[in-house]
Amino acid sequence: MLHNQVLHPCAHSININKKIWNTYFEKILPELVKARNDDESIIELVQERNDDDSGSIADCDSLCLQALSKIIHYGKFVAEAKFQEVSSKYEAAIKAKDRELLLELLTDKTEEAIVKKRVELKATIFGQVVQIDEAYNVVNPTYKIKPSFIVELFENNIIPLSKEVQVEYLLRRLD
Repeated sequence: MLHNQVLHPCAHSININKKIWNTYFEKILPELVKARNDDESIIELVQERNDDDSGSIADCDSLCLQALSKIIHYGKFVAEAKFQEVSSKYEAAIKAKDRELLLELLTDKTEEAIVKKRVELKATIFGQVVQIDEAYNVVNPTYKIKPSFIVELFENNIIPLSKEVQVEYLLRRLD
């Protein structure tokens, strides 16, 4: 490995974009529509997506898919950092091709809770429809998407896919 290269060369061979695509269109969008359907019709959701400055629905989907891919594939860096921290813990599991043990070693419930809380706070702040009264106080805050939905999105889709990338990376890390 080159001294200025952070990731093992195997990182280039790990790409789960097809799985991200399927997750986005088969799980995330239907859940989003269901979550938004309580407040708006699907037609209003599509209209909102079409009226967005960034253009068509395809443009919005493309931006979402790129963002998801980026955050999920950053798992390679997470795996490398954890491997560098205590490589001896990982080497036996890697040599045994023990996916379950690698997943166990990678999982840090405290860190996941922090990530989910940070995501919830960001969704609360950036997803808020701000209305102010005459005294410039925020009144009756509402959300474009419930922050809890974004947390569930991370918990049920993004974190597991990121862990999948991490395990795949580690399984090839000693090659």
